Amino acid sequence: MPRIELVTGDLTAERVDAIVNAANSSLLGGGGVDGAIHRAGGPSILAECRELRATVLPDGLPTGRAVATGAGNLHARWVVHTVGPVWPGPGPEEASRRRLLASSYRESLALAAGLGAASVAFPAISAGIYGWPADDAALVALETAAGADAAPALVRFVLFSERMHAVFAAAAEQLGLDLD
Repeated sequence: MPRIELVTGDLTAERVDAIVNAANSSLLGGGGVDGAIHRAGGPSILAECRELRATVLPDGLPTGRAVATGAGNLHARWVVHTVGPVWPGPGPEEASRRRLLASSYRESLALAAGLGAASVAFPAISAGIYGWPADDAALVALETAAGADAAPALVRFVLFSERMHAVFAAAAEQLGLDLD
């Protein structure tokens, strides 16, 4: 199991091998975490994303999948882009969308490990504009990271507020995880 850390801060300032971007399927930038990563990382990230769209991902990146680019001006070597699901609300789609959220984390972890990353920093995928309830998003994130078959040695969740940090800490306690 990787070492898991929770911190409050700015994901774009992290000094890790890989930073995970909560991207939209176009890979061409957007708001929230995605926009912040593109702004801080500079134009080379967008250029690599455009190349991916022109070659291997002409229809965009599917929900639950992950792809990597260089990190441009960030203090990382790679950006792992993943598309989390939009919260469907309670109902018949909830379980399948939850599996897609877990896949976003699992695929990002495996890709980062495959690149040789010893450390990776995540935002709370889908817990912002995509509307996923924070408590469930935290459970999915932590449970997936703790049970990952392939992951960097250090998995850090960089949370944008003290409130979100508290939600993740409560989820870790509920799952019985001993975090740093």
